Amino acid sequence: MTDDLSKLSFEDALAQLEEIVRQLEGGQLRLQDAIASYERGAALRRHCDSKLSEAEARIQAIIQRADGTLETSSMD
Repeated sequence: MTDDLSKLSFEDALAQLEEIVRQLEGGQLRLQDAIASYERGAALRRHCDSKLSEAEARIQAIIQRADGTLETSSMD
């Protein structure tokens, strides 16, 4: 399950997560299906959090110089 998550973009993972939330809120899933969906949703949320953290780190790595130009610095 986590292998296919690593290939998902943030947007695709978020869309899947939103669909799972709709299904769970609808209350029409069988118990086993609801549990599996919840587990998938939790994994998708962690994946989205990771993607957002990566994006935040990249943004924070952009430094504005005194002359107004931008430079990127290493995230290490």
